Amino acid sequence: MIVRPKGTNDILPQDIWRWHKLEAMVHEQCACFGFKEIRTPIFEETGLFQRGIGEATDIVEKEMYTFEDKGGRSLSLRPEGTASVVRAYIENNLAGASLPVKLYYLGPMFRYERPQSGRYRQFHQFGVECFGTLEPTLDAEVIMLANELYHKLGAKNVVLKLNSIGCPDCRTKYIAKLQEELKKEHDKLCPNCQRRSTTNPLRVLDCKEEMCQATITSLPKIKDYLCPECSDHYEKLKHILQIWEIPYIEEPRLVRGFDYYTKTVFEFSVESLGAQNAVGGGGRYDKLVEEIGGPATPAVGFAMGIERTLLSVGETWEKAPDLDVYIVTIGDEAREEALLQLIKARKKGLKAEMDILGRSVKAQFKQAGKSGARFCLILGSDELKEGKIKLKNMQSGEETQLPKDDWLGGVNK
Repeated sequence: MIVRPKGTNDILPQDIWRWHKLEAMVHEQCACFGFKEIRTPIFEETGLFQRGIGEATDIVEKEMYTFEDKGGRSLSLRPEGTASVVRAYIENNLAGASLPVKLYYLGPMFRYERPQSGRYRQFHQFGVECFGTLEPTLDAEVIMLANELYHKLGAKNVVLKLNSIGCPDCRTKYIAKLQEELKKEHDKLCPNCQRRSTTNPLRVLDCKEEMCQATITSLPKIKDYLCPECSDHYEKLKHILQIWEIPYIEEPRLVRGFDYYTKTVFEFSVESLGAQNAVGGGGRYDKLVEEIGGPATPAVGFAMGIERTLLSVGETWEKAPDLDVYIVTIGDEAREEALLQLIKARKKGLKAEMDILGRSVKAQFKQAGKSGARFCLILGSDELKEGKIKLKNMQSGEETQLPKDDWLGGVNK
C-alpha cells in the first residue's frame, strides 16, 4: 500500500473546519489592517532562497527540497514565504503603488527536517510583509496584527519575545566580539554550534542543546553593541507597544533563523507546546529587497505556523453543524417531492442532504441524527395530501407542520 510521505499530513473532513475558521479570521484581520492578499508559486529559482535566507543557514544547507527541471534549471520548493513575496514585489513593480505596500499570504511551505508535534515537512504558514518605511510604527503595527489575531483565535498563554539585532554596521562589531568569545568556549559547544561559530555565529544564540546553554548565557548581549540609530529605533518600538498595551518580554538571545533580519526581531511562543513552542515570529529586513535585485527598500514581516497555532488553540472552538436539513422520505411519491425540496433548499444556500441509498424509514431517521443536521424534514403520503411538510428541530425534538412551499423560514429562525 502506498502511504503519504513522511512529514506530511492529510487534513481530513472532520478537521478541515478548523482550518477554514482560522483562514476566515486571517482574511478578516488583514482587511482590518489594510493588507492585501498575494499568491506566489510554491517553487522558485534556488538562488532566490540562497540569496534571501542565507547560504550558511540550516534551511539552505540541509532542509530545502531542491531539484533540477527538464531545462537544467535548479528550482526549490519554497521553505518560507518572505523571499517569494519580495521577488514578486520587485518583479511586478508593486513599489509603484502608494507606500507602505502591505501584503499577506497563506499557503504550504516545505522543509526537510525531523517531523515533530506541529512540525511537518510540508507545513502551512500565514504571513504579512510591509514595504516602504523605516518607521518603528510599522514594526509595531505588524506585531499588533499578530497579537490581535492570536487573541481572537483564542490561543492560550501566548508570550511575545522582543529583541533588536542591529544593522549590518553595528552587528559586524558584535559578531567579531561574539566569535572571539565562542573561540574560547569552543570545546563546550555542541558540534552544530562549533560549526556555526565560524559560519553563522548569531545562530549559536538560538541553540536549544542543553550543553550549550551555560555558554550562551555568558555571551555578550547584542543590545550593548547597538549603534545610536538602531538603539533609538528599538526604544521607540517598545514605547509604541506600551502605548498600545501589548505586553512583551525582552529576550536578548533572540535572533531568528534567517540572515536577512535587521534591527527588530520578535517571536510568539506558547510554553505548553514544549520544546518547539514558537507559533510565529518575524522582524525587520531593510536590506533584503536590495539583495534580491530591487531598489533599497525598508521592510518588516511576520509569519505564523498554522499547524502549531491550531495546537495552541486546542479544542476551544465550537464546530458549526455540518448540515442544516436532512430530508426523510416515506414512500416513492414522497421521494419525488423530496428531490424538489432538496434542490430548493440548496438554491437558498442551505446545507441539505437526503437518503440516496434506499434506506428504511428507521435507518433514515438514524442517519439524520448521525449527520448532525439542525433540522429533519419529514415527507410522507399524509403530508403530501395536505400540501404540508413536517419540520423537526433535532436539538429540542419539537415538530412543526408547515406549508411545503413555505418551510424555509422555519429553518432560518
